[in-house]
Amino acid sequence: MRDPYSILGVPRTASEADIKSAYRKLAKELHPDRNKDNPKAAENFSEATRAYDLLSDKTKRAQFDRGEIDAEGNPANPFAGMGGRPGYGRGGTYGAGPGAGGFRESDFGGFGAEDVDLGDLFEGLFGGRARQQQPPPRRPFGKQPPPPPPKRGADIQYRLAVPFVEAAAGRDQRITLADGKAINLKLPTGVEDGTMMRLKDKGHPGPGGHGDGIVMVEVGTHPFFKREGDNIRMDLPITLDEAVRGAKVKCPTVDGPVMLTIKPGTNGGTVLRLAGKGWTKKAGTTKDGKHERGDQLVTLEIQLPADLAALEERLEGWVDAARPREKFGL
Repeated sequence: MRDPYSILGVPRTASEADIKSAYRKLAKELHPDRNKDNPKAAENFSEATRAYDLLSDKTKRAQFDRGEIDAEGNPANPFAGMGGRPGYGRGGTYGAGPGAGGFRESDFGGFGAEDVDLGDLFEGLFGGRARQQQPPPRRPFGKQPPPPPPKRGADIQYRLAVPFVEAAAGRDQRITLADGKAINLKLPTGVEDGTMMRLKDKGHPGPGGHGDGIVMVEVGTHPFFKREGDNIRMDLPITLDEAVRGAKVKCPTVDGPVMLTIKPGTNGGTVLRLAGKGWTKKAGTTKDGKHERGDQLVTLEIQLPADLAALEERLEGWVDAARPREKFGL
């Protein structure tokens, strides 16, 4: 596999957030369902997924940066790139080979180096017999890395469209796999559009076992709900008389409609908060063991009647003395 940084198009100094963002963007572009005319789409998608798997793992990323593992996550050859030192031949014998400096067989009158007693030579030179030293035991050149494990089967990519309200509430989804089996899929808390989920051993078979299923979640849009972090925003129209006199009105939420109390004299633009009616949070649980959720923020919009004749008749001769734009200096 190519360098994982190059595959995702990020520098080696990229942060975790940069890597995650680059992968999500690339996964959407390369997903096979969006590239049906490209026979290499599945291969490119899998390559990007493997690159993200390596770089999103802090330990593996550090090992790769140090050269301890390759882009596939296998141990790198510890002796790759090693060469003989100048002046040394194979086995560490200095001067062995043509043109090398130092001792050669011809320097000992045709005898091989193993036939020469260097102790006798040193005895004649220094008047005493040199201490016999046994040659150091040969150390093993090093263990070769174990052969790579058998390759697992290829991954299978899926695209799962999830309605906005289902994703917000974190409801389980039903997905049909390539083998025809349907399973219930639990959405991760805080799920976002483009979230990738891995289904272990749900891919193609191979010598080393099954590959995985890779599910890309696509969260749908909604006609009046909008996500804002862990909160959900919406605009709720109310009538003029509801704003003036106050009222109890129905308000939609992702869990179904609830009753909302409008106080008398409520202004347009007032924001009401419905606690716990927002998006599921990535962390935290409630007292009953359920996942914590954000809030729903409801902005009230006063809607005038379509026929203003009756309202104008009631307002005949009345002028509001308030100066709502005085704070602007107007």
